[in-house]
Amino acid sequence: MSTLGALDDCLQRLPQADGVLVQVAETKGSAPREVGAWMVVWPEGLSGTIGGGNLEFDAVAQARALLQGQAGAPAPGEVRRFALGPSLGQCCGGIVMLRFERIGAADAPALRQRLSLNLTPLALFGGGHVGHALVRVLCTLPYAVRWIDSRDEVFPPALPAQVRTEYSDPIQAAVHELAPGSRVLIMSFSHAEDLDIVIACLQRLRERDDLPYIGLIGSKTKWATFRHRLSARGFSEAEQARVTCPIGIPGITGKEPEVIAVATAAQLLLQAPPAASTTR
Repeated sequence: MSTLGALDDCLQRLPQADGVLVQVAETKGSAPREVGAWMVVWPEGLSGTIGGGNLEFDAVAQARALLQGQAGAPAPGEVRRFALGPSLGQCCGGIVMLRFERIGAADAPALRQRLSLNLTPLALFGGGHVGHALVRVLCTLPYAVRWIDSRDEVFPPALPAQVRTEYSDPIQAAVHELAPGSRVLIMSFSHAEDLDIVIACLQRLRERDDLPYIGLIGSKTKWATFRHRLSARGFSEAEQARVTCPIGIPGITGKEPEVIAVATAAQLLLQAPPAASTTR
């Protein structure tokens, strides 16, 4: 699988070969993946996963049978039932309903949009070294990343399918337009910009209370200074407590951008995990 993530791997393969999209349509009881989880089965190789084990092994075999037009293969769009019991050599005890759909190059635009609906919105403010490292981590996780900076030239020319860049000056103006439920990570090149973004996020919480996580890069000293300035602007201690600063799992002390990125992503998954998929 491409290190850019399953969606990129899928979109890169699609012009060269047809595949079968296998997606979890429904679950009952214990199941290895949630509704909306998917994989694409190619003549050779896979993109994504529905949980591994014999469930995935059997689904791959049925998908390849569909690709090859074999008798008994799922019909395009058919949903099949898999009981996670002795017949599959799994002891989860639940039931998984899988939908099988043949896809080709012409389906790429719709597929990109459809599979992105499974992703939780995340706004990353700042295109510095840590921002670049975070994007490399986040694009392998179930997030749709909106990457924002007041300097348009900081973004790389090629990006994963689930990352969208945005130039915003003033940078905090973008906060108003974030999708509801966005997780927010703040790490601009300027402490003044960082403060403006934090203020915009706290104002949005007052109005809509729809940003479940706001993380600010920085030291305890930086946050103490920010708290003083936020108090002067009328934000209560309870409102300020909605901001996580410093960011990252406690105990990870490395300051390399990649280390900070992994620690931050882990904290994000712990404190504000991706929303459950609703795609059917």
